[in-house]
Amino acid sequence: METTQRRRIVIIGAGAAGMMAAAVAARRGAEVILLEKNRKTGVKILMSGGTRCNLTQDTDAKGITEAFAHAKRFLQPSVGRFCPADVIAHFESLGVATKREVTGKIFPQSDRAVDVRDALHRDMINAGVRLEMDSPVQNLNRLDDGTWAVTTKSSEGMHEVLADRVIVTSGGQSWPGCGTTGDAYAWLRNLGHEIVRPRPALVPLVGGTEATRSLSGLTLDDVIAEVFTDQFKSGKKPKVQRRSSWLFTHFGFSGPAAMDVSGAMTEMDEIRQARLRVDLIPQVTEDELQQVFRQQSGQNGKQHVSTALARWLPSRLAEVLSTECGARTDAGEKTMAEVSAETRRCLADRLKRWSLPVYDTRGFAKAEVTAGGVSLKDVDPKTMQSRRCNGLFLAGEVLDVDGWIGGYNFQAAFSTGRAAAIAACE
Repeated sequence: METTQRRRIVIIGAGAAGMMAAAVAARRGAEVILLEKNRKTGVKILMSGGTRCNLTQDTDAKGITEAFAHAKRFLQPSVGRFCPADVIAHFESLGVATKREVTGKIFPQSDRAVDVRDALHRDMINAGVRLEMDSPVQNLNRLDDGTWAVTTKSSEGMHEVLADRVIVTSGGQSWPGCGTTGDAYAWLRNLGHEIVRPRPALVPLVGGTEATRSLSGLTLDDVIAEVFTDQFKSGKKPKVQRRSSWLFTHFGFSGPAAMDVSGAMTEMDEIRQARLRVDLIPQVTEDELQQVFRQQSGQNGKQHVSTALARWLPSRLAEVLSTECGARTDAGEKTMAEVSAETRRCLADRLKRWSLPVYDTRGFAKAEVTAGGVSLKDVDPKTMQSRRCNGLFLAGEVLDVDGWIGGYNFQAAFSTGRAAAIAACE
């Protein structure tokens, strides 16, 4: 009697997408070999979320894809088939209880990223995956018969692993200390894929002024950050807008709002061309603000400017804005009744439209994700199969997808990794 040979699938990269893909493919009957350059799996998982690992976001599939700008439509099929509720249920089935925080972020109940990594690792090993650590891939070639040869390097030298299908989940270039150094871009370019310029995203911004840097360590819970592609013009829509918390640092700006708009800034040929604007009090409308200013007469008008601003802002920031608008000098500080109409306009602009200079980012070393990568035009969004090479699949951060902070990028990794595995087994 003839026996049917199992399809052999080689997966490159044991991160979130790779381990998910490995377990799914093995449970569908494939012979799965997972190649990892590091000596342990899921290194970025272990570091993520301050070592707590923000798995996903408490939203639906549409809520996830909205976080991915140009990649929104591309991710709809994979995220639609494996949405946040499915991710939560999957980890619960693996013994990882989860919890929802007030921001909507989903974390393991233990607050331990290692529990997430261990669950993914254990699941794929139990499914029968053959894991080869310390095996950095050097090249990827398609043979004349349609199969694949994956060249790896080990302590014993170079060797080839043959495969019927290959899934590349090797990541991008963010956090290169984790081994994610963009290795796959060269092999995939040689196979005919377009590589959109990789750049840091979800990365702290370098910039500000002496005054803003003096606020280092100060957090604002609710601001709106906007990025414009040229000078601010009335009625012009921002390239990106995000409402979240904000952190002043000794080098510039960080926190979710700053990091969420960073990818739009690094997309520019020169980051100094981008214009960053911040609304410090989005809960107060322009009309309400002007009404408060008009009421600053009599007893209210006797307040110093920084005291008046402290109704909305931390006192350190209120003092900085008062100084920036000329109401606070070494000689003392004016009251609201004493300041000119021009000073009040300046205060309103600082509160609602503060333009902050940005010169650079902290780079890939401090970036949580990579923007850019394999062009989405080269990949089928339903199967994750390359449109350039039959039998080659791509998932996770190696693709030109980058979303907001809050579990969105892990969700995309899990969903695309699963979709690639299912298609590779068919």
